[in-house]
Amino acid sequence: MADESHTYTTNLRWTAERRGIRSADGLPQVEVATPPQFPGGHPGVWSPEHLFVAAAEACLMTTFLAIAENSKLDFVSFQCGSKGKLDQVDGKYMMTEVLLEPVVVVREE
Repeated sequence: MADESHTYTTNLRWTAERRGIRSADGLPQVEVATPPQFPGGHPGVWSPEHLFVAAAEACLMTTFLAIAENSKLDFVSFQCGSKGKLDQVDGKYMMTEVLLEPVVVVREE
């Protein structure tokens, strides 16, 4: 894969207030908004912070699945809970921590 190049294209369209619709060719649309902890934020809508943590979580799962398949690991289930921490550092917001808590159940030890 080192010699291959892949491009992923997405689009974002503002809809109203601090909300928008994220899309990509052939994928379901996702509404995104400022998180409710900030002025003008919206509860119940995916925020950039949620998407950032979800991306790390999805990356862990897909990497695990590839390794499990290549290793012939006979597993029953994979689940992962995640938490991302947004801090203000030097006057700027940044994700300072992403905690991934995977739980894998295998058939036999």
